[in-house]
Amino acid sequence: MIKINKSLLICLILISIFLKYLCSNGDKTVFFKQCRQNCERQNCSADGIEFQEQAIKYYQQTLFDKLFLWNCVDECQYGCMWRTVEVFKERGWAVPQFYGKWPFIRFMGLQEPASVYFSILNFVAHVRNIKRFRREVRPDSPCYKLWHLFAFVCLNGWLWSIIFHARDLPLTELLDYAFAYSMVLVVFYCMLLRMLHRKSILLRGFISLGVLSYYINYFAYLSAGKFSYSTNMVANVVTGVLGGLGWILWSFRVRHYRPYYRKIQTFFLLMGLSMSLELLDFRPILWIIDAHALWHLSTAFLAPLFYSFVIEDCKMLRTEHKDKAFIFDKEI
Repeated sequence: MIKINKSLLICLILISIFLKYLCSNGDKTVFFKQCRQNCERQNCSADGIEFQEQAIKYYQQTLFDKLFLWNCVDECQYGCMWRTVEVFKERGWAVPQFYGKWPFIRFMGLQEPASVYFSILNFVAHVRNIKRFRREVRPDSPCYKLWHLFAFVCLNGWLWSIIFHARDLPLTELLDYAFAYSMVLVVFYCMLLRMLHRKSILLRGFISLGVLSYYINYFAYLSAGKFSYSTNMVANVVTGVLGGLGWILWSFRVRHYRPYYRKIQTFFLLMGLSMSLELLDFRPILWIIDAHALWHLSTAFLAPLFYSFVIEDCKMLRTEHKDKAFIFDKEI
C-alpha cells in the first residue's frame, strides 16, 4: 500500500511538472521566435534598445510606457506574444504561458495591472492598520516595537510587489521574491519573540541575531547565480507552516485566558484557504485578473484581522504588566 501511494505521488508530481511545461511553451514555439527575431531586425537598433525611425509611429508608445522603460525588444516580445496567442486560439489549442507567465494586457505601462492594484490595496491596508495600532496601543506596551517592525517589513514587501508586477525585470523579480519571503519570515520571528517576551533580553537578542543572519545569507543565496524558484518556494512553505503552526498551538494553549485567541486561528485558517488560489492556475479573466492577483486581493482583507489580534494582545499584556507592578509595589 505504501509503495502504491509513493508511486501515485511521484506520478502526480511528474504530471504537474509536465502540464506546467506545456503551459509555458509559448515562448519556445518557432512562430514566436521567428516573429520576435523579424521584429527586432526590422524595428530595433543594433543594441535592441532604441526604435528605428520607421517603427516609432507603429508602436505609438504612451508616456506611461516610456516611464516604465519599455524598449524596442520589449515591444517586439509583447506584440509577438499576442500574435502567438491568436495562432493558438485559431487552432483550438490552450492559451500558452510565456516565460512562465500568462499573457496580460498592458495598461498605463503596467505589465500586470490587477496584481499591481491589489498589491497597493495590501500596502494601504498595512498603513491604515499600523496607524490604528498606534492610536489604540500605548508606546509602553510589551511588543509595541515588535509590531512596528512587522509593519515595516510588510510595507517594504508589498512595495516591491507593486514594483515587480508593474515591470518584471531581473532586479525587480529578485527583490520581490526576497522581500516576499521576509514577510513570511517576520511572522515566524514575531511568533518567537511574542512567546518569549518575558524572557531575558539576551535570549531575545540571540534569536534576533540568528534570524537576521539567516535572512542575510538567504538573500545572498538568491542574489548569487541563477535564481532558484523551487528553493524559494520550499523556504516559503516551510517557514510559513512553522510560523502558522506556532501561532495556532500557542492560541490553544492560552485559550482559557486570552478571549481573542480565535482571531489568530481564524486568520491562519483564512490565509491557508487563500493560498489555494495559487493552485488555480487559470487563464487571466479579460487578460487582466489571474489566480495570483486574486490571492493578493484576498490578503488585503486579512490584514485588519491580524492587526485586531495584535492590538488586543498588546493591551492585555500591558494590563498584566501593570497588575504585576502594582502587586510588587504593595509587597514592598
